Amino acid sequence: VDIALINTNYALEAKLNPEQDALAIEGSDSPYVNILVARPDNKDSEDMKKLAAALHSPEVKQFITEKYKGAVVPAF
Repeated sequence: VDIALINTNYALEAKLNPEQDALAIEGSDSPYVNILVARPDNKDSEDMKKLAAALHSPEVKQFITEKYKGAVVPAF
């Protein structure tokens, strides 16, 4: 193909580096970020609050940044 639009996970599996090999890449303001959702009956539970806090922690942000080197962008 001359050009293709693919998800980052496919680029990584193909041993591509999206930061170097992509012509364009979405930023953290993309409307297609992954989000944490819950059923209405447990959205305010302590477990969900703990999970949300853990997922939005500086440690997770650092892990994503170091592991994926810009191929995956923390959107929080």
